[in-house]
Amino acid sequence: MAQTPATARQPTGDVYVDGQGVLRWQQTKQEVALFGVNYTAPFAHAYRAQRTVGGSPEKAIDQDVYHLSRLGLDAFRIHVWDVEITDTLGNLQQNEHLRLLDYLVAQLKQRGIKIILTPIAYWNNGYPEPDSGTGFSSIYSKVQAYTNPRAIRAQENYLTQFLNHRNQYTQQLNREDPDILAYEVCNEPRYHQPEAEVTAFANRMVAAMRATGYRKPIFYNIAENPGVEEAILAANVDGLTFQWYPAGLVSGHTLRGNLLPHVDQYPIPFRQDPRFQRRAKMVYEFESGDIIQPVMYPFMARSFREAGFQWATQFAYDPLAIAYANTEYQTHYLNLAYTPAKALSLLIASKVFHRVGRGQTFSRYPADSVFDAFCVSYRQGLSEMNTEEEFYYTSSTQSFAKKASKLRHVAGAGSSPVVQYGGSGAYFLDRLAPGVWRLEVLPDAVPIRDPFETASLKKPVTQILWNDQPLRLLLPELGRRFSLRGLNEGNTAQAQAQDGRVTVRPGVYLLAAAGKKTSSWTADSRLGSLRLGEYAAPAPTALGPQVRHTPFAQAAAGQPLTIRATMTGIAPTDSVFLIAQHYYGRTQVLPMRQPAYATVEATVPAELTYAGLLRYWIVLKKAGQPLTFPGGFGGSPRDWDYFPREHWEVPLVAPKTPLFLFQAATDKEQGKPAA
Repeated sequence: MAQTPATARQPTGDVYVDGQGVLRWQQTKQEVALFGVNYTAPFAHAYRAQRTVGGSPEKAIDQDVYHLSRLGLDAFRIHVWDVEITDTLGNLQQNEHLRLLDYLVAQLKQRGIKIILTPIAYWNNGYPEPDSGTGFSSIYSKVQAYTNPRAIRAQENYLTQFLNHRNQYTQQLNREDPDILAYEVCNEPRYHQPEAEVTAFANRMVAAMRATGYRKPIFYNIAENPGVEEAILAANVDGLTFQWYPAGLVSGHTLRGNLLPHVDQYPIPFRQDPRFQRRAKMVYEFESGDIIQPVMYPFMARSFREAGFQWATQFAYDPLAIAYANTEYQTHYLNLAYTPAKALSLLIASKVFHRVGRGQTFSRYPADSVFDAFCVSYRQGLSEMNTEEEFYYTSSTQSFAKKASKLRHVAGAGSSPVVQYGGSGAYFLDRLAPGVWRLEVLPDAVPIRDPFETASLKKPVTQILWNDQPLRLLLPELGRRFSLRGLNEGNTAQAQAQDGRVTVRPGVYLLAAAGKKTSSWTADSRLGSLRLGEYAAPAPTALGPQVRHTPFAQAAAGQPLTIRATMTGIAPTDSVFLIAQHYYGRTQVLPMRQPAYATVEATVPAELTYAGLLRYWIVLKKAGQPLTFPGGFGGSPRDWDYFPREHWEVPLVAPKTPLFLFQAATDKEQGKPAA
């Protein structure tokens, strides 16, 4: 049975840190290189929000862990919300949060995903709602946590009980679980001078953990308190932890522009210190906050490897059940179904992390945009990996597969010379045997609002649609007349391709070249850690037609102007029009083209773009009944009784008119961080 690369390479067993600060597998002595995510479903807002929208917490975890495995990730880290599983004395509480953490660990283990836990979070559990946690972190501040004797004893007590906790699903003690590779003591502490107090506290925490019999590596955060790094370098710890949020956090809107230069290199000021060099290095959290472009992660992964890191986990992967609204830390947004291109860029980043050598050096941007098997292009919005066996891309690409006849794994969003696809969701192709492939297709995902604005479970930011979409495969060994058979539950589709073309809906399919017998392949057959028939996808979003459009700040007078928008809910029998009106002047009704899925556009002719102001509306006609945007109002702006005042507009200016980069009246919210 074929395996995905991630599952094929996964060693087992404990790890250790050698004398040069390299984290190695105990059994093989090979270097560790693991890449993945933080994921918070058992705790805090993620837990509460999933209960609000309904459904089983276990099923939600199953779906998300499946997607993490589908992306080829092999690392999981989380700061455990100690405030939800302890009392004020540090006694472990056998409650729902701890049970779900046990369940999550058990599911990760089954997928071969390795784990590092940070038992002490120092956070209460409220954000973005009021706090309700009752453990020791609810009564002691971060400063009191390492200076107050009662707080210190509570943490020692908690660490002892947490490491001795027996997972009720695996029946393994946390301190003995071979898939929990290491622990980071505490999440983002807050320290000040004198340094001796900091070192003493860190050593007490380590001693409490070692007293349980735990012998694997212990990591400690050194990045959060740059003024006292000497204290951490002097502590009895095996590894040091860092984070990276190079674009900042919580801007309240999507950041635009080329931010790749910000992630071209990860500097460490004390990298020459021998005490630093003999410790293992881990990135506990990273993210390109408020950025949806699918180009940042591969560069970040490469910079991590150049700096010597062996573990890196993004913060935070959005649970599938609430990803429609992005309420799970709105400044982050990552989910395979809802942000397919960005999720595929994480898949590619994982490949970067595993292929690039620890400490390998590179030239600087933009000369390093093509490296190893990878290409990253801000202009094209594209991250790509292309080897003889693997071909992955985050958006439509003109690149030819390096050797199409040897391909074993393909994943993409958009189209390529190998896969021509009409939808907007992610898809995966995996070779099972000569002439036999598994195809997985996720639903169409269409952004309908800025996902980084103030979030609410009442406000979807991405619309999911289940559509029939055209697919053409040009894989040499499948040929042009391959068969297609549905594999996932409820999928009874059967078809034969004509010239490599079929129509598919979201689901999982078995593809076979003409003449190939496939009766031995069932939904329960294995592909690495996956079952062939496994599938997880959100239901269609219960919304009517939606339009997302941002007008140009200004346009050149006397020149044709193309207006493009994202639009959903268009049936084959519908028509879409642009109503363009020069202010107090002529009005034209222009049919809108559909150059790509969920995209409409029309070109306003030069005769209507003379200097002044252009106002316009988009009208969707269903069964002859008009629906007008912005606003989604019934009727048409050309009707005598159309009363809504909403419209889009663009100033039409002379060629040398200055373009203001910031105008307070219209851009005031863009410069103010969200609350």
